[in-house]
Amino acid sequence: MSDLLHKVENGIATLTFNRPEAMNALSQETFEVGIPLLEQWAQDDDVRCVVVTGTGDRAFCAGGDVKAMNAGRGAEQTTEQKVNRQLGIHRMSGLLNSMPKVTIAAVNGVAAGAGFSIALSCDLRIASSRARFTTAFAKVGFAGDFGITWPLVRTLGEAKAKELLFLSEMVTVDEALRLGLVNKVADADGFDEAVTELATRISSGAQLAYRYMKENVRLSSTENYQTMLEREAFTQIYTGESEDHKEGARAFVEKRAPNFKGR
Repeated sequence: MSDLLHKVENGIATLTFNRPEAMNALSQETFEVGIPLLEQWAQDDDVRCVVVTGTGDRAFCAGGDVKAMNAGRGAEQTTEQKVNRQLGIHRMSGLLNSMPKVTIAAVNGVAAGAGFSIALSCDLRIASSRARFTTAFAKVGFAGDFGITWPLVRTLGEAKAKELLFLSEMVTVDEALRLGLVNKVADADGFDEAVTELATRISSGAQLAYRYMKENVRLSSTENYQTMLEREAFTQIYTGESEDHKEGARAFVEKRAPNFKGR
């Protein structure tokens, strides 16, 4: 059985962490299969939305495989080799954050450590009522990886981000919603349907507009106000000349649902 399941249906690409016996902890296969797939989907016009989730209802992803770490796997590598490997596997978060498609973390259970990081790297997070979150890194003497610091600080501010990182306490799904760490909570019994509904809504939306919205939001974290005014002048006119904008305007006037083509 593969550690990572994947499929594409109706424009929705889904990656599923598939190690339920290990709370869907990350493995080498996860990255060897998942990263090339994300690179492929980023360029595939037939993929309009990417969903990341976990098998079962116990865990989304428990992060790194602590048992494997404790067994000393990778101990023969030099520090430099370990850093280079870490940079390579970090591409999973980097792709989810930067690819020109909307990415959704469907958090079906516990998201811990790097699993929490990967969920935060996605554009949207829908969580099951059974979901819980923890940074976990401090408990095993790690500083944190897969990009967790960037979204935590920007979502919560420095003080709260330090609290979650230092104390590694479990965050309930209701608290995560209140803090803005998740966008929506769905009852566990109807979670799969809620994920499909959200992903379908995104996949049928204006893909070109989503692409530039996503880029603009990302840039606004580092650029000044005037730069973003100039950037939005370009992206607004560019999307305004697209077929999607014209179709959207027609649909609005005709009081019907638009049929966006992503061009």
